[in-house]
Amino acid sequence: MPIWKRNLIVCWFGMFVTGVGMSQIAPVLPLFIKHLGVHDASEIAQFSGFAFGVTFIISAIFSPIWGAAADKFGRKPMLLRASLGMAIVIFCMGFAPNVYVLIGLRLLQGIITGYGTACTTLIATQTDRDHAGYALGTLSTANIAGSLLGPMIGGFLVENFGMQDVFFITGALMFVAFLTTAFFVKETFTREHKQVKKAKEVWALIPEKSLTITMFVTFFVLTVALYSVEPILTVYITQLTYNLSHVALIAGITFSASGLANIFAAPRLGKLSDRIGAHKVMLFSLIAAGVIFIPQAFVRNPWELMILRFLLGLTAAGLTPTVNILIKKITPAAITGRVFGFTMSAGYLGVFGGAVLGGQVAAWFGSRYVFIVTSALLLMNAVWVYFNVYKKLHLKPIQT
Repeated sequence: MPIWKRNLIVCWFGMFVTGVGMSQIAPVLPLFIKHLGVHDASEIAQFSGFAFGVTFIISAIFSPIWGAAADKFGRKPMLLRASLGMAIVIFCMGFAPNVYVLIGLRLLQGIITGYGTACTTLIATQTDRDHAGYALGTLSTANIAGSLLGPMIGGFLVENFGMQDVFFITGALMFVAFLTTAFFVKETFTREHKQVKKAKEVWALIPEKSLTITMFVTFFVLTVALYSVEPILTVYITQLTYNLSHVALIAGITFSASGLANIFAAPRLGKLSDRIGAHKVMLFSLIAAGVIFIPQAFVRNPWELMILRFLLGLTAAGLTPTVNILIKKITPAAITGRVFGFTMSAGYLGVFGGAVLGGQVAAWFGSRYVFIVTSALLLMNAVWVYFNVYKKLHLKPIQT
């Protein structure tokens, strides 16, 4: 088996568990915070929102820093640091004596993140041009699926094991990811003779600046779209069904439908990108995703919404691989980790921004308008991609 394939398998598992570890706390937080001694409903809501969001904001700040460290010291050391660090921190959350210690640990979790950045950089630099789309497409399913399935997994663990055990089990899985990384990931790292330290130097080395910015924005918009419905999904399903006893289960399945579709479609769309060009798959995926959001605002029952969320996952699966493929092609080797770090930052900000957007739009206009606004964002991004990426690369393909 080629080294890149073996590394891809290990990284996929690690990124999936990392995604679960970042997001599984969502349905657990209000209950766990109440367990820690906070009983006022408004305080529980405030602490829950802050404890969930702080990890993603801090991760957005530190991802480029760990990306730079990956360029300097190698990708495997960063994988080991992040997986072991997250295993310890998440495990310790189960012993948090109060809400302030819990928030501090969530903040620390955001600081030590960087597993996804190092994995993406490792696979991108090891994989040859003919297999890059398939490899990056497969890898992209791990983080998205882990993040989207995380809340459902967290809820399942609470139901069957208990609140504290959620952290213990997730921490144990992260430790397994650390062990598999230590024993099975192979990397021959050659440090660049001239190290790029300053942000201005990094920016100067990027040959396609406009294209790179477009990739960051596209990845941000994608994650906003995927997470804009998270704060309103349970309320929306409550409005669509009379069977209130299973609302939480239906909401979890509906939210996770996009992740399941992503697992199925991303490797195939990655392969298609290798054949016909990443820019073509990206444009089609943006338009299709934008269109599929519109009927979600007019569904009559949860099952229609579930089907549409699954179709959304099929189309969104074409975006993360194409972003990573184009970044791999236009980024010099000396700064690959740093640029992928900025991409991950855009994703983390998108998770936070999507949750804020969905909550605010629903509060001001109603739940159905969240889908309309998100559709408009995707379609506007598609127009920008058409003029700034598709037309440009259609006339002059990137030479690698």
